[in-house]
Amino acid sequence: MPPGPYHFSEQVGHLLRRAYQRHVAIFQQTIPDSKLTAAQFVVLCALRDQGACSLVDVVKATAIDQATVRGVIERLKARKLLAVSHDPADRRKVLVTLTPDGRALVEEMVPFAEQITQSTFGGLNPAERVAIVYLLRKMSDADDLVGRQSES
Repeated sequence: MPPGPYHFSEQVGHLLRRAYQRHVAIFQQTIPDSKLTAAQFVVLCALRDQGACSLVDVVKATAIDQATVRGVIERLKARKLLAVSHDPADRRKVLVTLTPDGRALVEEMVPFAEQITQSTFGGLNPAERVAIVYLLRKMSDADDLVGRQSES
């Protein structure tokens, strides 16, 4: 028996993209700082959690591509939410740090971010919420494993 017709609307990539678009729309509607994007918030949170780090470290921590991270950092630097300096141990290396204003903004936005997460889950029951987070992590970890295998 031949397989059924291919419907893009049933494919995992399409469904993930739609869920992400919904999440970003909820973020934009909920976050009170209209200049703050979801990617910018993630970068600020990564710097809060890791302290001063290189661009490569920010890329690894956030899973955002380097070109996008560079743009995000420039916009956050212009808002004085983070500072960029050269590593004293290696002047070629750039270090990114959260400023006091950046740290204050993260702390102010965290309750909204928690609300955004709950809204993104929508009508999912507690077991479904645990399951979807588990499955998304499993898919992400599989991607990390593929990357490590290709580096070998």
